Amino acid sequence: MREPVDLRRQRILAAVRARGTARVRDLAEELQVSVVTVRRDVEELTREGRLRRGHGVVRSTVPAEEEPAGGGAAAGDRVAVVVPVRHSYLNETLHGARTVLEEAGLRLALHLAPQASGAERPLVERALAEGADGLLIAPRWRGRAEEEADHEWLAALAVPTVLMERRPWRGSALHALDSVCSDHWYGAHLAVEHLVGLGHRRIVFATRHDSPTARSLRAAFTEIAGAHPLVERWAWTLIAPEAGADGPYTADETAELPALMRKVGATAMVLHGDVDALMVVQRLAEEAIRVPEDCSVVAYDDVVAGLGSPPLTAVSPPKTEVGRMAAELLLQRLTEAPGARPGRRVELLPRLRVRGSTAGPAE
Repeated sequence: MREPVDLRRQRILAAVRARGTARVRDLAEELQVSVVTVRRDVEELTREGRLRRGHGVVRSTVPAEEEPAGGGAAAGDRVAVVVPVRHSYLNETLHGARTVLEEAGLRLALHLAPQASGAERPLVERALAEGADGLLIAPRWRGRAEEEADHEWLAALAVPTVLMERRPWRGSALHALDSVCSDHWYGAHLAVEHLVGLGHRRIVFATRHDSPTARSLRAAFTEIAGAHPLVERWAWTLIAPEAGADGPYTADETAELPALMRKVGATAMVLHGDVDALMVVQRLAEEAIRVPEDCSVVAYDDVVAGLGSPPLTAVSPPKTEVGRMAAELLLQRLTEAPGARPGRRVELLPRLRVRGSTAGPAE
């Protein structure tokens, strides 16, 4: 005999109040009814003000009768987030993800990976052992070899996983893994077009080249500047001698920026990332090279670029939105059957924020 609707809804209320938060799919399994049925019941109970809905979860409107051991959300209501330690760029991404997950009633368990090769794997294994239901991850990946070493185990994880600000290369084991990242080619395009539009024809590019973003930017600058009809001469170098791990490099690719600028006859630079860009501007000032009068500077990342003297024009990737969208994508995976949708690779476009460090070249 089918259970009366009122009785089923009372059981839903009791289950949610006992835990504080419950997932719709878990309630459906416990009640032995479809997810659609539970969703209808939850909608009605929400209209009555007796429950609150989130992304695939339900929260009680009264205090929980009993907290799980150790306090906080139940083990199954946890999403692990693994990011590199001391990475200010990803702090904004983390904020975006946290906002979405907390609105959905899920607890974010943050794991900070130290600056060592392979540091992410033991953190992920620990998070899964502690009951994490899903994973958001931004591996450091200082070089291609480090990235390749992570492919097999990441692809084999038994929980929904979304890469943040990482784009697996084509045909790799991670090609079909969900990912959300900034379109750094477009960011490089914005920087070059801004400078060319101001009249600059000779440009120096510098990146750290020890991260996936830096490698993407070098490839983009090479393609865009090499094909641009108005760029007469350009060069790429490491923004600091300790920045590159891939090598070997040519003399120009490890040259001091002021010296390379003079060799190329450059009147503009694009520098990745913000902190290094601010240090370069200070170094230029020590050599009596004024910004923007003698050299225009565009920073890439826009974390602290606006705090410089002068405030730096910067390409601003949508850092917060990357985290937000990655969390939303993960929530969808947590509430649907495995394989219900194809893998998704989402790219978001950066913006250019024009400040005081760029102007037309001196006559």
